[in-house]
Amino acid sequence: MDEQIPKSELILNSDGSMYHLGILPEELPPILFLVGDPERVPLVSAFFDSISRKNAKREFVSHFGTLRGQSVGVLSTGIGGDNIDIVLNELQVLQSIDLKTRLPYKQKKDIKLIRLGTSGSVNPRIEVDSIVVSESAIGLDGLAWFYGANEKSKAGEFMEQVAWPSLRNTPYHTKAHSLLFEMTKEHFPPVHTLTANGFYRPQGRFLNEEIDPSMHWETLHRAGIDNLEMETAAIYHLANFYQIPALSIHAILANRASGRFSETPEKTVLKMIQAALDLFCIY
Repeated sequence: MDEQIPKSELILNSDGSMYHLGILPEELPPILFLVGDPERVPLVSAFFDSISRKNAKREFVSHFGTLRGQSVGVLSTGIGGDNIDIVLNELQVLQSIDLKTRLPYKQKKDIKLIRLGTSGSVNPRIEVDSIVVSESAIGLDGLAWFYGANEKSKAGEFMEQVAWPSLRNTPYHTKAHSLLFEMTKEHFPPVHTLTANGFYRPQGRFLNEEIDPSMHWETLHRAGIDNLEMETAAIYHLANFYQIPALSIHAILANRASGRFSETPEKTVLKMIQAALDLFCIY
């Protein structure tokens, strides 16, 4: 029999919900949409037919309800891989651990994670206001090496192509859930994503400073990168580690090649949300 998880390792709130997310086991829906910005949560739940519960703790805001007869939810993750570490671990606990006994369920709950994010393109052919889906991702955050990562070939190719400095985190390579990607790629152009561990220098934004050639948009595009953001690789790797189907869809708000930023970012984000809900929440 599996050992009970100690209270110091699995921390719960007084109402029995997960420590950071504030989500109860019975709230976990079969399909959960992930957004970074807490203010984007009500933009998604506005499309729901009904909302049964709203939670808010720190940057983790969640709404649960129904859409077209399905139980659905939307959760904000905040920004960056450290938050994804919290989100994916607490979701997999809700999926697989009985919080009353602190022992594993005999059968895990089914759940799919669909990230609805914003991103910038380094591919000149990907226009601002496009919607794309990540087939794979290179992560710069180092998180994967704590969760079973051991394959360096694809990341190694990237490191060679951009002349990656040896003192930085070792990048890792990861992929979308194959079935979710196959059903989505006909609707949105597939891209290869770089998940950075910051917004400015780690994404090649040097403002008034000298540009690092290894992170210039042209260098990244030549290395096979199409877009930049801060969560996808961490989501994919931890989801694969915990055997949770996950997919990352992006609204492209900036094009680094042209220097353009969307003139209607809110409209583009809403277009992405509606397209994803139409695709994954059918009758």
